[in-house]
Amino acid sequence: MPRFSVIVPCFKVQGFLRECLDSVLLQSFNDLELIAVDDCSPDGCGAILDEYAERDPRVKVLHLPENVGLGRARNAGLPHATGDYLFFLDSDDTLTSGALRAVADRLAEAEDPDVLVFDYARTYWWGGTRRNVLAQVLAEAGADTFTATDRPEILDLLMVVWNKVYRRDFVEEHGFEFPPGYYEDTPWTFPVMLSARRIAALDRICLNYRQRRQGNILSTTSRKHFDIHDQYERVFAFVAEHEELAGWRPYLHRKMGEHCLDILAKPDRLPPADKAEFFRRTAEMFRRHRPEGALVDGEVALLEGDYPAYRLKRQAARAGQEAGRWTAQLRREAALRARSGWTGLHARRPLDPHLVVYSASSHRGVLGDPAAVYRKAREIAPQLRGVWVVRDEEAAAQLPPDVEHVLVGSRRYLEVTARAKFFVNDVNWPGSLAKRPGSVHIHTHQGTPLKYMGADLLDKPGARLGFDVPQMLRRADRWDHSLVANRHSELVWERAYPCHFTSVRTGSPRNDVLVGAADGDGAAFRARHGIPEDHLVVLYAPTRRDYRRGGHVDRIDLARFAADLGKGCTLVVRLHPTLATGPARGMGLTELARRGIVVDATDEPHVEEVMLASDVLVTDYSALMFDYANLDRPIVVHADDWAAYTASRGAYLDITAEAPGHVSHSYRELAWLFASGSWQDEEAARLRADFRERFCEFDDGRAAERVVRTLLLGESMPEGAAVRIPGQNAGSDLLAST
Repeated sequence: MPRFSVIVPCFKVQGFLRECLDSVLLQSFNDLELIAVDDCSPDGCGAILDEYAERDPRVKVLHLPENVGLGRARNAGLPHATGDYLFFLDSDDTLTSGALRAVADRLAEAEDPDVLVFDYARTYWWGGTRRNVLAQVLAEAGADTFTATDRPEILDLLMVVWNKVYRRDFVEEHGFEFPPGYYEDTPWTFPVMLSARRIAALDRICLNYRQRRQGNILSTTSRKHFDIHDQYERVFAFVAEHEELAGWRPYLHRKMGEHCLDILAKPDRLPPADKAEFFRRTAEMFRRHRPEGALVDGEVALLEGDYPAYRLKRQAARAGQEAGRWTAQLRREAALRARSGWTGLHARRPLDPHLVVYSASSHRGVLGDPAAVYRKAREIAPQLRGVWVVRDEEAAAQLPPDVEHVLVGSRRYLEVTARAKFFVNDVNWPGSLAKRPGSVHIHTHQGTPLKYMGADLLDKPGARLGFDVPQMLRRADRWDHSLVANRHSELVWERAYPCHFTSVRTGSPRNDVLVGAADGDGAAFRARHGIPEDHLVVLYAPTRRDYRRGGHVDRIDLARFAADLGKGCTLVVRLHPTLATGPARGMGLTELARRGIVVDATDEPHVEEVMLASDVLVTDYSALMFDYANLDRPIVVHADDWAAYTASRGAYLDITAEAPGHVSHSYRELAWLFASGSWQDEEAARLRADFRERFCEFDDGRAAERVVRTLLLGESMPEGAAVRIPGQNAGSDLLAST
C-alpha cells in the first residue's frame, strides 16, 4: 500500500502535462501511485499518459468515454486509490522539489491526521511567483493538530482541494465526493474541513499554482458561473444533516455572500446581460439561508437591497478610488514642492564639519561596512555626530536606543542631508539627494565582486531587468572615495562604475572582526540557536540567480544534506537578503527550521556573527566567501550551475578554477567531500591560502580605523598600521588595468 495516491484529472492540458507528471514522479519520496484520469481530452493528453504508464509502473491511466468535468473525473479516480493519503493535483500545476518528503514527514510527526493543509505559490505565465498571502495562518498553527473550531482562520485560506492531502479512510468513512459543475471544490472542502477531527498544517510551499494567460476555466465568461449557487446549496444541506455543525451557519452564510459578490465584481466571469439575474438569485439565496440573529454588514449588506442600488454603490466606490488617486497625486506634488523649499533653506547654511550621515543595505539599519565605520568613529572621534538614515518606523524600532536616526524622506532627513559634511553608504543614495560642494561621499560597496555589476550589466539584459544603468551611474558620480579590500575590487569598480571617485585601499571595515577573530566569538549565536558547543557548524549561504524570475533556485535538498552531515553537525542556512521575504523560505527552509533539522539564519542582522559561529562555509557564488576567507576556515564551492549562472549574470573570474577550497559540481560530489573529510584536507588549505593572499590583500583588522582617521578626520594612521600586501597576485584577472 503506497503512502500517497496522487489523482490527476486531465483535459486539454497537453502543453503542461509532462511538467506536472514529472514533478510527481521525480520526487525524492517515491512511495506513491499516480492515477491519471483522461477526461476524454481532445488533444494529446491520453497519448502522453499512456507513454508515462508504459515506462513507470506507478502510473495508472483511466480513459473516460465522455467528458464529465473536473469534479467527476476526480471521483472516477477515487475507487482505484490504494494509498494512505489522497492528493488531488490539477494537471497544469506542479509539485515543488521535496514536497512529498516534507508532507510525509509532517504526517508522521502529526501521527496521521485526517487532513494536512500545506502552502502554495502562484506562478504566473510571465515568470513571476507570489506566495499565498495568508501563509502566516499556517505558520501560526504550530505543530499540534486542531479542528476548524479550534482554528477557524484555517478556513480563510483558499478553499480548494489541491492545497491539502486527505486520509483515505477518513474520506471513505464520510463518503465525500465531488459534484458536477464549476466551483466543485466548495461542497468538498467545507464539509471535509468541518468534519475533520484532526487537522495539521505544514508551513511549506508544496505546490506551484499555475496562473495561465488563457485557458483557465474560471476566467471564461459564461453562465456556468451560476453553478456557485448550487454548490453552496450542497454545503448548507450538509450542515443541515449534521446538527453538530449548526454553529457554522452564520459563517457559511456570510462566506457565500462574499464569494458570490466577488464573482459578480470580476469583469471576465458573467455575461453583462446576466449580471442582474445573478445578483437577484444570490440575494434570494442570502435571505433564505440567513440564520436568526446573523449580523449583515459591510459588503454583504448590499444583498439586502436590489441590483440598481448595488450598481450605484459599485460606481460610487470606483469614483471614490479614482478621486483618492488624484488626491494622493496632488498631495505628493505639494509635498515635493514643500521639501524642495525646506532643503533649499538649509542648503544656504554652511556644512557641519562634524556631521556624518550613514546608511546601509537600502536604509535597513546599522549594518555592514558603514556600521563598522560608525562604531569606530564613536570610539576614536567622539566629536563626530553620526546620524543613520532608515527606511521606516519598523527599521527604526530595531536600532539601539542610543543611535540617532532619521526616516528617509522626512523633514529631519532633508535637514541633516543638506548640512552633512560626510556621507557613508554601501548602496547608492536616492537620486533626489543633491551633492553640495565640499561634502564628501564615501562608498563602501558590499564586499568583493564576483558577478557583474554596474555598467557591465549593459550586456546582460536579463540581469539588469528593471535596473536603470545610466541613472545608477549618475548617482555614482557623487562618490568621492571607493573603498577596496584588494586590487581585484579596485579594477572591477573602476570598470563597472566609470565615474570620478578615488579608490582607497582601506580594506573592508566589516571584516575587522573576522581578521581578529578569537575562539568563542561565535558563542552567542550558537547559544541563541541551541547549537551544542561541540558541534561542527556548516554554514550554507546560496546566492540569488538571475536566470530565474524571483531569484531563488533550490540547488540542494537541505533535509538530505543535514542528514548526510550526520550526528555532531548543525547545518545553518542563510539566504541572500533579497530572497528573505519572497517564497524561497516557504520552499522548505521554514518548516525544516521549525523541526530543528536546520537553523535559519536569514534574518540575523549581522552576518559577521553567523560567520564567526561556523566552522566551514558552503556556498555557490556568494560574495560572502571573500569575507569568510579572512577567518582562514574551510570553504567549499558548490558550482553545479556555473554555466547557467555566468551566462545570465556574468563573472569577473572563474571561481571554479580559482576557488578558495574544493569545488563540487553535483550533490553527490558535495556529500562525498564531507563524508571523506576532504573538505579540510591539505589541498583545501593550499587553495584557501592562495585565495586569501589575493582577495584579503588589504584586510588587516584596522580598516574602519583607517577610514575614520584618513577620510573623516584627515589624519595619518599611527605607526604599525601598514597595509598587508603580498608579494604577488595569486592568479590572473579577467580585467585589465586601464
